[in-house]
Amino acid sequence: MKDGLLIFSGNSNKKLALDICKYLKVKLANASVDKFADGEISVKINENVRGHDVFVIQSTCFPTNDNLMELLIMIDALRRSSAQRITAVLPYFGYARQDRKDQPRVPITAKLAANILTVAGADRILTIDLHAGQVQGFFDIPLDHLFAFTTFADYVKRLGIGKNVVVVSPDVGGIKTARSYAKKLRCHLAIVDKRRVNDKEAEVMHIMGDVKGKHALIIDDMVATAGSLVEAVEAIKKAGARDVYAAITHPVLCGPAIERLKKSKLKELIVTDTIQIPPEKKLGMIKVLSVAPLLGEAIKRIHIEESISVLFN
Repeated sequence: MKDGLLIFSGNSNKKLALDICKYLKVKLANASVDKFADGEISVKINENVRGHDVFVIQSTCFPTNDNLMELLIMIDALRRSSAQRITAVLPYFGYARQDRKDQPRVPITAKLAANILTVAGADRILTIDLHAGQVQGFFDIPLDHLFAFTTFADYVKRLGIGKNVVVVSPDVGGIKTARSYAKKLRCHLAIVDKRRVNDKEAEVMHIMGDVKGKHALIIDDMVATAGSLVEAVEAIKKAGARDVYAAITHPVLCGPAIERLKKSKLKELIVTDTIQIPPEKKLGMIKVLSVAPLLGEAIKRIHIEESISVLFN
C-alpha cells in the first residue's frame, strides 16, 4: 500500500470501516463527530491530512439527514484541511429513490444529493448497488459503482441448493440485475409481474417463468418496509416453489418490515453490512454478509491508480 492513504468514518458505518481498515492493514483515522447542545453536528479532524488521499465511509441511511450532514461536514473539514483527494464512500446512497419526475411538482432528490456532495468538496464517489443506474449520471465527478452480486453468489453456492434454483426479479426494472445473478449461478430466470397501488403498497399479479419445484432466489437492491418482498414470496410459494430466499443488498428495514418478515414464508433474507442492523431488528432468518473485502479492494485500487473493473467479474 502506498503512503498517504487515510480512511475516516462517520457514525453510520463504524464497524464496516474498521473491517475495511483490517482488510487494508491500516488504522482508522481519528476524527471527532459529535453534536452541539442544539443538535447541530460538530466535526473535528484530529490528525494531519494535508496532501493525503482520503476516503470517508458513511452510508446515508437512518437517521438519513444526520448521516448525510455528517458526511458533508466531514468532507468540508477535510477540504479546508488541504487533503489532496477526497473520496466519499457511500455503501448505501440514500435519497436515490426519487431519480426522475414521475409526478407533477416533485423533486429529483438524487440529483440534489449528488450536487451537494460535489459542492461540499468530494472529488470522487464510491458506492454499491445504486437504486437506479442512471443516478451515476447525476454526478459531475467520477463515480465508481460496485455490485454485491459476487458476494451473494459465493454464499448461495454454499447453500447447497445446487442447480435446482431460479433467480427471481421482483419487478421489471430489476431484470438486468437478476439476469447477471442467473448467469453467475447458471440457472433460470423468473419475474414477478406486479402493479404498484401507491408509493407504499404493491399488488403482485403473477409470475413470469417456471418456479415450480425449485428453490427461488429473489434479487433486489434494498428492502425497506418489506411489503413488496413479502407479497412476492407469497406469490412465488403459490406458484409451487420450494424454499424462497432473498438476496437484498441494503437492509433498510423500516416501519413494519420486521413484523412482516416474521409472518412471511421467506426461508432466509441474505443482506450485506452496507447498513448496520440494530440488535432489536436482528432475526434468525437474516444472514449478513460483509462487503468490507469488496470496498477495501476498490479503495486500494483507486488509491494506487489501478482499474477496479476486475471487481465486476
